Amino acid sequence: MAKIFVTRRIPENGLELLRQAGHEVVVSEKNDVLTRDELLEALKATSYDAVLCLLTDKINAEVLEIAPSVKIFANYAVGFDNIDVPALKGKEVFATNTPGGSSNSVAEHAMTLALTVAKRAVEADQFIRDGKYVSWAPFLLMGKELQGKTLGIIGLGRIGSRMAEIAQKGFGMKVIYSDIVRNGAMEESAGIHFHPVLETLLQEADCISLHVPLNNTTRHLMNKERLNQMKPEAILVNTSRGPVIDEAALVEILKNKKIFGAGLDVFENEPQLAPGLAELDNVVLTPHIASATHAARDDMSRAVAMNIIAALSGQTPPNALS
Repeated sequence: MAKIFVTRRIPENGLELLRQAGHEVVVSEKNDVLTRDELLEALKATSYDAVLCLLTDKINAEVLEIAPSVKIFANYAVGFDNIDVPALKGKEVFATNTPGGSSNSVAEHAMTLALTVAKRAVEADQFIRDGKYVSWAPFLLMGKELQGKTLGIIGLGRIGSRMAEIAQKGFGMKVIYSDIVRNGAMEESAGIHFHPVLETLLQEADCISLHVPLNNTTRHLMNKERLNQMKPEAILVNTSRGPVIDEAALVEILKNKKIFGAGLDVFENEPQLAPGLAELDNVVLTPHIASATHAARDDMSRAVAMNIIAALSGQTPPNALS
C-alpha cells in the first residue's frame, strides 16, 4: 500500500479511485492554499510515495530534496508552470497534468467572456442595480455582434480547438490561429487559417483568445507593442495563464480605449490585480473559474488519480510530462 499526500481537497471521485486501488490517501487538513513552509513541513513529516498537487503548489528541486521517496507529483490542473519538470526528470520522478477533461468548460468560458464584453453585460447589470434604468433608449450601452467576425486563436491545442468549433458553428465566425505547431488536419476539416506571424493575426482578428501554456517564450507574449497592434474595436480574452499578458500594459490600453475590451479569468500576480484594472468598465474579470463545472473538475479528479495509480504500479502515467 502506497501513501499519497493531497495538498488540498478535490472532488471525491478521484480520491475514491486511489483508495479502491489500495492506497492510503492523506488530504491536507487546511482546505486552502498551503504556504511554502506548510507544504515543506507536510512533506517532511511523513514519507510519501505520491503527491497530488495543485497549480498553487510550487514543485522544484527543494521539494525533491525534502521528499525523496515520492515517485510522482500529479498536478490537478492542465497547466504545469508550477512544476520544474526538468528537475523531476533528472531524478526520474514523474510529473503529470490533467489535460482533456476541462477543455469544453474552459472553451465555453472563453466564449462567455467574449460575449459578455461584446454585449457589455456586466456594465448593463450594474446600470440596473444602480437604479439608472429609466426607459429604453436608442443608444443605451451599445455593444458589438460576433456573428461573421474573425476570431484569432493563439494556441490551437484541445481548448483552442474547441473554442474554434464553438465560434464557427455557433456564431459563424471566421477562425484564424497562430501556434508553434501547425494543425493541417484541422485547417482542412474546419477551414481555419494559419498565421505564421503573430502580428498579422493581431491586426486581422476582431476577437483574440489566448490558449497557450506559460513558459519563457509565452511570458508577456501580449506585451505593450503587440497589444497596440490589435484593432481598435477588438476584444482580448485570456483563460490560459495571467503572465501571458503584460497586465500593466493592458490597463493602459484599456484605459485609453485602444481596444474595445478584455475578458480575463487569470491574472499576472494572482490573486492581486494590476493597479487600476478593477476600476475599468471595459474589462470583465472572473476568478480563475474557467474549468469550474462539476463535469470538468470530476474528470480532472479522475485523470489525476489514474496518473498516480499508473505510476505506483510501475507504469508510465497517461499524462506524463517527465
